[in-house]
Amino acid sequence: MSTQLRMAKSDPKISIVIPARNEARNLEAVLPELPAVHEVILVDGNSIDGTIETAVRVMPDIKVIRQTRSGKGNALVCGFKAATGDIIVMFDADGSADPAEIPRYVQTLVRGADFAKGSRFHGDGGSEDLTLYRATGNKFLNILTNLLLKTNYTDLCYGYNAFWTDILAQIDLPDPEIRVSNASGMMWGDGFEIETVLNCRIAAARLNVVEVPSVERSRIHGESNLNAIRDGLRVLKTILEEKRTERAMRRDLRAIQKLETAEARRTARAVATVEARDEVEEEIA
Repeated sequence: MSTQLRMAKSDPKISIVIPARNEARNLEAVLPELPAVHEVILVDGNSIDGTIETAVRVMPDIKVIRQTRSGKGNALVCGFKAATGDIIVMFDADGSADPAEIPRYVQTLVRGADFAKGSRFHGDGGSEDLTLYRATGNKFLNILTNLLLKTNYTDLCYGYNAFWTDILAQIDLPDPEIRVSNASGMMWGDGFEIETVLNCRIAAARLNVVEVPSVERSRIHGESNLNAIRDGLRVLKTILEEKRTERAMRRDLRAIQKLETAEARRTARAVATVEARDEVEEEIA
């Protein structure tokens, strides 16, 4: 969709995608805070605490689907595929995302951004939950990404983002329909590294990213499934792999462009030769 067509949508349809695994108590508090939107999609990760039942009781018109593999990344991509809105908002179920910020994300997109990237370290953003240990790791990974991918991100590992649905065709996220037989039940991109995969592929596609200041609230109930060391290493691996992939893509693109240029030159020469021959034949005649 062109920027002109997007901007013509004065009231774009919003899809809020919420991945959740055993978040019943949190959803009971979070769902009533959400603004009225086109649809709210809950992607359940085999919860055993009544997550689905609680969500339907609190929000009867919520759209519930089940993820096809394991991990937050897979849950999000399943939600993206099911979304029918013009804009998708990625929203955590644990209460850390402030629903009052959603209009800020939407306005950023309506004003021309392809991807509205939440940041706890931009403008008046902040966090009530980020430890010094995690903040230090995030800063290191952020600097590395900016160096390798020539980006200007201030907060790589933050999952509160929004984007126009049509950009999904340009960033090639893991297909949720692929079946895996490994012990984890996951393929690469299915875990917490999904935010990094998104950020790297958006950068590779040269999409317009605008950061949105965001304040991360504390989780209401329970403990996060995130493991700082394990998931930090997955993020690091993702950055290095995405850079390697980007290099390969750009190399292939240059090769295609050279072939197209060479073919265009050959065609131009052939046309010129035919035209010259026709002119000579006309003069002889």
